[in-house]
Amino acid sequence: MITTAASEFAAALPNAGRLAGLDVGTKTIGVALCDAGWSFASPDKTIIRKKFSLDLEALKAVIAAQSVVGLVVGLPLNMDGTDSPRTQSTRAFARNLLPLALPVLLWDERWSTAAVERAMIAADVSRAKRAERVDSAAAAFILQGAIDALTRA
Repeated sequence: MITTAASEFAAALPNAGRLAGLDVGTKTIGVALCDAGWSFASPDKTIIRKKFSLDLEALKAVIAAQSVVGLVVGLPLNMDGTDSPRTQSTRAFARNLLPLALPVLLWDERWSTAAVERAMIAADVSRAKRAERVDSAAAAFILQGAIDALTRA
C-alpha cells in the first residue's frame, strides 16, 4: 500500500514498531529510523545507489536488522505542490518497494535538505562532514515530520 495520507498509513501499521524514513536521490538514499513508540527520528546511513535490485537488497538488510514495520519516503514536490520529474521518479521508486510488503507513506519533503543544511551550518559542521551526513539527516527530518503527524492524529 502506498499513500500520501498519514491516517491511512497509520491504519495499515501495527500499534508500534520502528519506521524507516528514506530521502531518495539520484546518487544516494538517505536512511533514518525512529523508535518503536514513534517519538524521535535519527539519521542512520546513506546508501550509495547502484542499480535498483542492489538498492532493494540494502534496504531489505536495514528493514530486517531494525524490524521496520513501515516506510516514509520523501516526496520532492515543486514549491507550488505540483509534481516534477523527480516526484515521478520517487513515486516509481515507491512502487518498486511494494515487494517488501510494508506500508509506504509518501511525505512532502519540500525544504528538508535546505533545513538540514542550515542547521548543520549553524552547528559549524564542515562542508565535507555535511556532504557525508546530509542525506541521512534529511531522511530523519522527513521521518520526524511524518511521526509528528502520526502521533497528533
